[in-house]
Amino acid sequence: MAGNLDTALIRTFITVAEKASMTAAASTLHLTQGAVSQQVRRLEDVLGASLFERDRRGLRLTGAGERLFGRARQILALNDEIWTEMTGDVQRGQVRLGVPFDLVGKGISPVLKSYNAAFSQVELSLVCAASPDLKAGLAAGDIDVALIEEPVGQGNGECLRIERLVWVGAKGGTARAKRPLPVSMVSQSCAFRPAVFNALESRKVAWRTVFESGNIEATAVTVRTDMAVTVWLAATVPDDLEIMNDDPELPSLPAFAINMYWIPDGAKPAVRALADHLRNHLFGKDGPQP
Repeated sequence: MAGNLDTALIRTFITVAEKASMTAAASTLHLTQGAVSQQVRRLEDVLGASLFERDRRGLRLTGAGERLFGRARQILALNDEIWTEMTGDVQRGQVRLGVPFDLVGKGISPVLKSYNAAFSQVELSLVCAASPDLKAGLAAGDIDVALIEEPVGQGNGECLRIERLVWVGAKGGTARAKRPLPVSMVSQSCAFRPAVFNALESRKVAWRTVFESGNIEATAVTVRTDMAVTVWLAATVPDDLEIMNDDPELPSLPAFAINMYWIPDGAKPAVRALADHLRNHLFGKDGPQP
């Protein structure tokens, strides 16, 4: 006979894993450290496996803990969505989500679809802009939740995923070999721009900009027609374009984090539900990727 998992224990386990600390998890959950430790031990007893071990940086997941973590987040996300929908905690109203241009396709579309299905009474609005502009919109109160692309280790948002920044060109194209290198960027305020041009200058690669208008589709056209190359996060590259990993003439690029920013204090239930949904469903993955 199958056993039943206690979602309260699952929630504590996830919080400890994310905070890497019993003390920090206790503060987040408004519990005593002893209560948190006891709940983790109860879950370990139920599953018959040790979930955490300690190193110099704090607590880290064991192999069993790693296997549980992704599934546990899915269980908790579904539990919270069902609870919210059935109890009517999500109020009617509007929620404004800010997203960088390049995440609108592969990255965010499935998340928006599933959120709308789960919370059909909420009017979700999408604001697309470069990451620095989205951050300003959040500070001004024009956006409720924002996904911001930032170099790994910068910013203080919640990291949902880490992605490689890659060079992208037309399949079989020759733009990559031209000098000065024709580079197409979405806008002058693009979060990737400083990293890209610093990398080119450090390798002494001459370059010129072909397009900077804030239109992701127009940027893609310049690449598809082999007018220029561009950079995108690896997970967002359209299938008909090529990631140029093997070109020794192009400098390597840093990884970028997709960080979520919102203001939890006093947030509407619908905003909190959106933040939870993004946390658990972005790219269909189970947390930050190396």
